[in-house]
Amino acid sequence: MDVTIRAAREDEFEAVGELTAGAYLDDGLLTYGAEDSYLAVLRDVRRRAEHGEILVAVAAASADVVGTATFVWDAGEFADIAQPGEGEFRMLAVRREGRGRGVGEALVRECLARARERGLHRMVLSSSPEMTTAHRLYGRLGFTRTPERDWEPIPGLALLTFALDLTDGDR
Repeated sequence: MDVTIRAAREDEFEAVGELTAGAYLDDGLLTYGAEDSYLAVLRDVRRRAEHGEILVAVAAASADVVGTATFVWDAGEFADIAQPGEGEFRMLAVRREGRGRGVGEALVRECLARARERGLHRMVLSSSPEMTTAHRLYGRLGFTRTPERDWEPIPGLALLTFALDLTDGDR
C-alpha cells in the first residue's frame, strides 16, 4: 500500500484515537474489552501529543489515515521503558485493510528515522505476547528481545520488550 508518513494534524486526533482503540479492541488486546480503562488512554491523542509525536500513515489512493504510532524519547512521560538517550514507540495500530501491506513497517521506519535525527542511540518498545505478527516485523528490522526489561504495567499483564541499537548503521 502506498502511504505517506507524517505528523498527525490536530483535526485528525479524534479519528486517530478511534483507529488505535479499534485496533486494540478488534485484536482482543485489552484485558477488559470495551470496559478496559486503557481505552481512554488510546483515545486521548491530544494528551499523547503533548508528550511525543503522533505519526500517521495516510493512504495515497484515498487520503485516509490507515495507521498510527506514538514516538517518544528520552524517558518522557509517555515512555514506558525508554531511558535517557533512547526512543520508544507505542500504540502502533494499523487498520485491517493496511495490514500485511507495509503500513506498520513504514511507521516503525519513520520512528527510527526520527530517533536518529534526535541523536538517540537506541529504540525500545513493549509488546504483548499475542502480537506475534508485530514481533516478526521487529525482528526483520533488527530488533532483538530484551527479556531483562520485560515488565507488567498491571499485575498479570506481562509485556515483552525489544530494542534496536541505532548506532549500527542504517537499517
